[in-house]
Amino acid sequence: ESKFLEATDYSPVIKSSAGAAPRAFELRTYTASKGNLDALNARFRDHTLKLFTRHGIEHVGYWTLQADQKDADNKLIYLLAHKSREAADASFKAFRADPEWVAAKEASEKKAGGSLTEGGMAGVESVFMKPTDYSPMK
Repeated sequence: ESKFLEATDYSPVIKSSAGAAPRAFELRTYTASKGNLDALNARFRDHTLKLFTRHGIEHVGYWTLQADQKDADNKLIYLLAHKSREAADASFKAFRADPEWVAAKEASEKKAGGSLTEGGMAGVESVFMKPTDYSPMK
């Protein structure tokens, strides 16, 4: 299955990391609740990225589907890098407990009238990946 992506306005420039220490990559796909993709992107732009950085989560890229594709109105796809899966677990545990995150999540959900993702956490998919030996990104 092919998906054509457009970088969000808050996505960093992707750089080669050949020769870097191995990392665990996490591909996350969010399905926004009806009409809330813009609100989800705003929460990432205004709060989440800064908090991810605070908790040791490395940003690789953030994308939405091109407009002519199925689900373009409700998908946010992004790639993170972690030192390891254990580091990812620790980072997300700290992130979810961060009072600034709790306040931002509550405020955005109050404004939207509910969760920004379809079915709450059911609308979040996470897949861990490791780079191949020939990948320019490690």
